[in-house]
Parts: sequence; structure tokens; C-alpha cells
Amino acid sequence: MGLTLAEKILSLKVAKGNVKAQEIIEAKVDLVLANDITAPLAIKAFYETGVKKVFDKKKIALVCDHFTPNKDIKSALQVKFVREFAKEQGIENFWEIGRVGIEHALLPESGFVHCGDLIIGADSHTCTYGALSCFATGVGSTDVGCSFANGRIWLKIPETIKVVYKGRLNRYVYGKDLILYTIGRIGVDGANYRAIEFSGEVVDNLTIFDRLTISNMAVETGAKCGLFIADDKTIDYLNKHNQDREVGTILYPDKDADYKEIIEIDCDNLEPVVSCPHLPSNVKFAKELKDVKIDQVVIGSCTNGWYRDIKLAAEILDGKKVDKNIRTIIIPATQKIYLQLLKDGYIEKLIDSGCAISTPTCGPCLGGHMGILAKGERAIATTNRNFVGRMGHTESEVYLANPAVAAASAITGYIIDPNELELY
Repeated sequence: MGLTLAEKILSLKVAKGNVKAQEIIEAKVDLVLANDITAPLAIKAFYETGVKKVFDKKKIALVCDHFTPNKDIKSALQVKFVREFAKEQGIENFWEIGRVGIEHALLPESGFVHCGDLIIGADSHTCTYGALSCFATGVGSTDVGCSFANGRIWLKIPETIKVVYKGRLNRYVYGKDLILYTIGRIGVDGANYRAIEFSGEVVDNLTIFDRLTISNMAVETGAKCGLFIADDKTIDYLNKHNQDREVGTILYPDKDADYKEIIEIDCDNLEPVVSCPHLPSNVKFAKELKDVKIDQVVIGSCTNGWYRDIKLAAEILDGKKVDKNIRTIIIPATQKIYLQLLKDGYIEKLIDSGCAISTPTCGPCLGGHMGILAKGERAIATTNRNFVGRMGHTESEVYLANPAVAAASAITGYIIDPNELELY
């Protein structure tokens, strides 16, 4: 049998040649990532190795995005610790407020992701970069600390599930709906330690940003990574954002690749989807939830904080007001996205509608700051997790949706399919 895309990429990272699922390898990494929460643990692990200098100061990225701007003394001390490590080691790829963006948007935008890369990060949503046809996965802080020292990682080659999206997408259906529906189909542990390879005619027509959203949430099935095969859209994006290399090494799965499972999803009848508390797999169509009253809307995160996402929300809100009882928080994923939205007039439209605009931060997604929920409150958010207490009090609730559903719901005060907004 031939090789899957995951097997092809990981075969590049070892000296022995082609590798197959279930083999354990020591692989060379192309980029190692940590943030203000996970980097301090990784740095301590690095010091414990006894190594004095990181393996390659250009292949480490430290992004202070979770609790920044510093929400309290503890978070300020964490960032200070990371900042001092970056200076000590000469690590240039260190970002904090003023330049920082949400890590999984900032790195592709800044040109640090290339086809065929092996990227590890001390953050579970590192799998986002699989949208650009690289093997990207989250690992523990101790693993990252050791990789700071030697530039390597131990991995078991994952088996691959192939997901084929067939048909065409309807109005107000986006990558977020595809991945939520897929999680509902597979379950939150249905792809444990497996790669997911996304394909099909629907994928061909998806934007890079839809693909980034899908790969970002592959981990919510338990997957090790979520991969897309590079095409002209991939190459165009990478050429536009290239940092210091070409697009990378473009690889394709073999026609006779050995897949653990092939799942086909017909998208012709797919409607806007919402994930209900308290699991991403608890999915229903938005139109089924019209009696669910909400208190807060969050549009942003590494999943849906892209320019296209916030522009879409602004267009739906244009000339309208958010419900007076709804707190609506907009978080552009990077400073560059924020600036472009400002130049194009969308920030003004959002403020006129009654939204609050935040500097780039993970903030409320992980219950950090910038929108914590009180007991009994409900939020609809474009974020990626809705576990118990994820956005605040353990007796609060989070519903996950695409930006159009979230924006429409801000107007009505109830969850609504945006196709039905004109009836409101």
C-alpha cells in the first residue's frame, strides 16, 4: 500500500526513509511554538536538560497571546519570564502586545509555515497549520522544552482517516459548519491519535481561511493533526506571506494510500450548525435553537478571527444594532487584520452596531479575560471549545457557531439561522 499525506511528510523528517503508521520515530522539527501559558513550563524543562543554547534560535516562536495584555500579576510574571528567555537566547520570533496576534493566525500570516513542515507547539490547536499541508500538532510543554534543546521530537506515526466532502455549500455555510458537523459525526474521541486528511469537491472551493478553521478543530475529534493537500490557493497564500523560504515541499498522498477509514459527507443539505453545551460534538442546526436566549456573543479566536470572518459579521450587523441585553465582543486575530478592518471601515460599522473591539488575544476563549461568563449566562461564540466552565463559571454555557450565526444572534438576542434574519 502507498503512503498517506501524514506518512509522506514525516518520512521527510527521518534518516531512514519512508515510514508507515504505528512506527515510532525521532523526527527533526521545522518550528517549535509555545505561548505565555505553556512557554514557562517548556523553558524550565529546557534548563533541566543542561543544554545552554537552543538548537536554532530562528526555529522557535514564542507568542504571548493567552492572558495578554497581562490580566493580573501572575500573567505579567509569566510574560516577563518568557521575554527574558527570548533575550537570553537571542530568539527574534518573540511577540507580545503591540505586535502580537493569536498564535495560530500570526504564524501563517507572518510566513513561518510551509508545505511539508513538521511543526510542534505547546498548544493543542497547533494543528491549524495542517491547512497549509504540513504536519502540525500539539504536544506537552516538556516535549517542547526538550525540542528547544535538540530540535527533535518522538512521534508515533498516526493512522489516517480520510474525510471526503461532496456536493456544494449553501448560503451562510462555511468551514466552521463543516468541521462542527464532522465532529458530530466522528465524536470527540473518534479520531484519537489519528491524522485526518480532508478532501473532496467542496474542499477545492474552500478559502484558505475555511481550511485553517477546519484544521484548527481537527483536535476536537482527538486527532493528532488535520491535513489538506496543497493546491493553487495554498501556493498563492504562501507566496504572499513567505518569510524566508519558498512554499516548501509539496507532497501528495499515493493513490493507493492505506487509510484507516474513509468518511463521505454530503454537503448539499448542510445548514448553519451550532455546537451545544458541553461538547463540540453536540451539534444541531441553528434553526433548531431559536428559543435559546443568549447573554454574550464572541467573534474571534484562532478559529474564526480572520479578516473574512469579522468582515462577514460587520456586513450582517451593518445598519443594525445588537440587542441591548447582549454583550458583543469582536477580537481580530492579529494586528494586521485589525488594521485592515479599520482601513476598510468595518470596525466603525461594528462599533456603531454596539460591539466592543478588543486587541488581539485569546481572552475569553479559554476563560482567561475579556468576556468571562457569570453563573447561568450563555454565550454564542466562534471559538473552538464549549466544555464545562470553558468561558467562565461552571454553570455557564457556550454555544459554538460560525461568524454569521453569531452576528445574527447578537441582533435578535436568541440563536438564529442568519437565513431567517430577514424574518425577525
